[in-house]
Amino acid sequence: MFLTISTTGDEKNPAADLGFLLHKHPGRAQEFSTSHGIAHVFYPEADAERYTAALLLEVDAVALVRRGKGKDRGGAPDAALGRYVNDRPYAASSLLAVALSSVFSSAIRGVCRARPERARQSLPLRIEVPALPARGGPGLVLRLFEPLGWTVIAEPVPLDTEFPEWGDSRYVRLVLESTALTLAEALRHLYVLLPVLDDAKHYWVSSDEVDKLLRAGEGWLAGHPEQTLITSRYLSRRWSLTRQARERLELVRLAEADDSEVEEIDNAVEEETATEEKPTPLAVQRRAAILTALGSAAAARVLDLGCGQGQLVQELLKDPRFTEIVGVDVSMRALGIASRRLKLDRMGERQAARVTLLQSSLTYTDQRLEGYDAAVLSEVVEHLDLPRLPALEYTVFGAARPRTVLVTTPNVEYNVRWETLPAGHTRHGDHRFEWTREEFRSWAGQVAERYGYTVEFTPVGPDDPEVGPPTQMAVFTRIVKEEKAA
Repeated sequence: MFLTISTTGDEKNPAADLGFLLHKHPGRAQEFSTSHGIAHVFYPEADAERYTAALLLEVDAVALVRRGKGKDRGGAPDAALGRYVNDRPYAASSLLAVALSSVFSSAIRGVCRARPERARQSLPLRIEVPALPARGGPGLVLRLFEPLGWTVIAEPVPLDTEFPEWGDSRYVRLVLESTALTLAEALRHLYVLLPVLDDAKHYWVSSDEVDKLLRAGEGWLAGHPEQTLITSRYLSRRWSLTRQARERLELVRLAEADDSEVEEIDNAVEEETATEEKPTPLAVQRRAAILTALGSAAAARVLDLGCGQGQLVQELLKDPRFTEIVGVDVSMRALGIASRRLKLDRMGERQAARVTLLQSSLTYTDQRLEGYDAAVLSEVVEHLDLPRLPALEYTVFGAARPRTVLVTTPNVEYNVRWETLPAGHTRHGDHRFEWTREEFRSWAGQVAERYGYTVEFTPVGPDDPEVGPPTQMAVFTRIVKEEKAA
């Protein structure tokens, strides 16, 4: 794993200042131990006009497996041999980024007691990385580095020069040139963007990585056009950490726009608001809305159709109003998880008598589902192909015919409010469709008319004035016909 940093100079600004800025003497080679191998620093060229510092990292593949993201640490599920024989010793990655920050720690902070004025000045820089993984191709390399003031060459590396018909590998030869950046800025760009391009890290990503990212990204990340991709990849796609980083970067952007300090904006809210509870997750709000509707319907015997892993069944069991609860799912695996969640094997006799888990398909009639006060279809209908919906409708409304039926489903109009959801995508990979409010109301109205129910609609979650709530709920009530007197 190899990287070179070159600069040129003249009598006024000699190239030899690079040695002072890096805190590494050009007259001797130096070695530095890392947790994954040995880092070597040396100068292939050092004359009056041009200095080049090289960082060579020798990776110990065994140490990488033993100390890094290997067994039981979330590492990639490679074959046993693949964990020792891979591209980690040869291709620039988070290993090289960590070596940069360790070996050149003073330089990356912009500290140089011998040449403090040079540490603050831009330099004519040329950085070369012979083998850089580029998940996203040369185009992504340009999109990451060019907005930072670099002239970029991202030359694809062929799979095999002897067989050009095999095409290019996922690696590029990277050359960066700039006259507008300080050495510290250049090193911080590399520290963040090398693992971003590799899209992997050799160590466990925890909350302190957000602070590292913001320190290294100070002055450039908040306004970078690829900020979302950078934060997501750098933080190993951990959603909570990515959200935290982006919120803090937004504060930085607002402070810069207002020509003020971040602390001034962050403290604009009264101190007591910092103790406010976090927003209630939508799934929790959905279950609360269902329990409220079941209570209003005076339901005691309840079916949870498509119960999944038993979250709603668990909530129903906490409420003594529900005397009989039946969880139904087609997946035995889901029912097994639900059983463990509910601790059925350790549940008291009286509590266990209230709950039953059944395997059944909602597209086939099942006499065991008849005669209940209420049935819940929570986030179920969107998992069925549209041609199969009529079968579910008959099973629930035509055959089982509970007095009350609750149906919740996503409101596709609200999807534009999810920043992390790409346009045109559903909220879950298994969703066959997601309805607008009008489509849901039309479907529910037709079902109610066909099977003798009335239907009302309730928003679940924040009801946006433009796009409605994130979840929409229909409450069906069976029409009871009075018997004629004899």
